[in-house]
Amino acid sequence: MGKITGFLEYLRKDDPQRPPLERVGNWDEFHIPLSDGARAQQGGRCMNCGVPYCQAGMIYEGKVFGCPLHNLIPEWNDMIWSGNRGHALSRLLKTNNFPEFTGRVCPAPCEQACICGQYGSAVAIRDNELCIIEDAFSSGRVKRRRPPQWSGKKIAVVGSGPAGLAAADQLNHRGHSVTVIEREAHPGGLLTYGIPGMKLPKSVVKRRIDLMTDEGVSFVTGVDAAQPKTAMRLMDEYDAVILCCGAERPRPMDFDTKGVTGVYYGTEYLKSAVEQQVFGMEIAPASSAKGRDVVVIGTGDTASDCVATALRQGCNSVTQLVRRPRKDYLDVNGNLPTDYAHEEAVAISGADPRRFGVQVQSLATGEDGALTGVVTTEGDTLPCQLLVGATGFSGCAENVCKAFGVEKDKTVLTEKGRFCTNVEKVFAAGDMRRGASLVVWAIAEGRAAAAEVDRFLIGYTNLVGNV
Repeated sequence: MGKITGFLEYLRKDDPQRPPLERVGNWDEFHIPLSDGARAQQGGRCMNCGVPYCQAGMIYEGKVFGCPLHNLIPEWNDMIWSGNRGHALSRLLKTNNFPEFTGRVCPAPCEQACICGQYGSAVAIRDNELCIIEDAFSSGRVKRRRPPQWSGKKIAVVGSGPAGLAAADQLNHRGHSVTVIEREAHPGGLLTYGIPGMKLPKSVVKRRIDLMTDEGVSFVTGVDAAQPKTAMRLMDEYDAVILCCGAERPRPMDFDTKGVTGVYYGTEYLKSAVEQQVFGMEIAPASSAKGRDVVVIGTGDTASDCVATALRQGCNSVTQLVRRPRKDYLDVNGNLPTDYAHEEAVAISGADPRRFGVQVQSLATGEDGALTGVVTTEGDTLPCQLLVGATGFSGCAENVCKAFGVEKDKTVLTEKGRFCTNVEKVFAAGDMRRGASLVVWAIAEGRAAAAEVDRFLIGYTNLVGNV
């Protein structure tokens, strides 16, 4: 283990954040790395438990405990303490293809399972993970790894989100020729279009895409595999196809939005913001929060990202409506947790943007159909020219499944614990198979699907992957 008495001697110390009023003025990443000495102490807090629940990745009563990737957390915590970051990197990459993503956006189920956290503060596992990989990139320890020989097998991965990238990365390193097909203009899927840049800089996503390209993965963008001709061509030209198209179908809002302008779903709104801010694209004026009163429906990461994005776009006001009562969100000490977006809203307006136990009942519009306000279940009308519904997802899109002839319910149907569909040589992974979930689960799905595809192609596999 790290320092035998580290968990007694050192307090948890998270990566510092830039002040809210400073960071809302730009889209820059707002976390600041700790010094090397302070980081070593955070690694030294790990107790190296005999049964490390942090890496268990098990589901109990519908909740996840520990890392779905089964990251070797005590091992690389020990390496952080001892200053051997090269060895820490090798242990981290054994189980996680993209720690630079999970180290930024994962809600850290590993920390929720940390035994140290049962009687105090959990080990800062996520920040430790991010430190290892970013230090490796900056020091040149992350190097191109091309397979020593190629198998002659060709695989098409449809979708370049975390599941698709993980599957592609695994199969490429195994020696198969992998082509990633992406509908949008830039690869990355949810990582590029669904998470704002202050949480996950797009330069970080591009850095990984560039590395994978250098290692042999081909990326083809602007191609929609939902087109029957495209799907048929992929089936004809490749030995296996993996569908990783995500959970694209949003859960409908509980009120009539027909003919109303200024109403968007959460990922739709975040995508337009990325297209404007990162890629310089023109977007519909109604999709920008600048100068508008914004109402966000829902809770969770997407809702918070929408609040933070509206603030950075210069909204006039932002209100977040949460369906469940406030008491449902209190922690064990009776306090209401806040995340980065709520801190920023409080710093600007002096008040928490959330209203609990409130839903939208109907919309108010002008004669031209433009949104002017929302009528709540409490009977009041909130001024609103931009309504964002972060309502979650109801399943995967039907068009891709139909193009490939794949059976689906809410998600693609596969055999229990497997990734093969009813169509020979077509597999599915990620949110498209599992349902909307975390980036870390998507990576785990991609790794496991890659192992099954590898076995399908050559009769056996040495890839590690289980979900």
